[in-house]
Amino acid sequence: MKTIISNIETIYEIKNSKFITLLYKINNNFNLEEILNEVKIKYPKATHYCYAYRLIDKEKSSDDGEPGGTAGLPMLNVLIKEDIVNVLAITVRYFGGIKLGAGGLVRAYTKSLTTALNNDNYNYLINGYLIEINEDYSNQKQLDYILKDFNIIEKQFNNKIIYKVEITKENINIIENYNYKIIEERLIEKTLTD
Repeated sequence: MKTIISNIETIYEIKNSKFITLLYKINNNFNLEEILNEVKIKYPKATHYCYAYRLIDKEKSSDDGEPGGTAGLPMLNVLIKEDIVNVLAITVRYFGGIKLGAGGLVRAYTKSLTTALNNDNYNYLINGYLIEINEDYSNQKQLDYILKDFNIIEKQFNNKIIYKVEITKENINIIENYNYKIIEERLIEKTLTD
């Protein structure tokens, strides 16, 4: 599984129609209507605002007035085929006066999204944990060194140092000598070059 690192915007044109694809990095708390309204303000008078989104546990698509199954579903199928999650794809269409037909629409929306996805803007999602480590100050330097390649969410300095860290399942053994507890299991982003 992978996700985008940052939002993306691309333009694809065919037979005078312009397809502007916007990719948004999302999570379960995203507000679809709010994002769609912002897009409609940024791109007024477009013919269609089709979308597909895919979260780890939910997916949805909309043709927004295009013939059924010619826009949103092909976009969703691209996200599924590429195994991309936590992404909202909106394709804004400005009709150019030449009808594309059902097959042409499917190809156009698919091509527009694959063009937007054709970059190195990805992170893998790997099974891991959010953990909490409680450690004495005397071990801080060593622990900082061990955790340097992990995402430290928070550090608190009380009677002991408390770290909240994301760590992959395969690396949990690195901290086995420290006082830690698993707060939750989660997917962790890792760059494709790791």
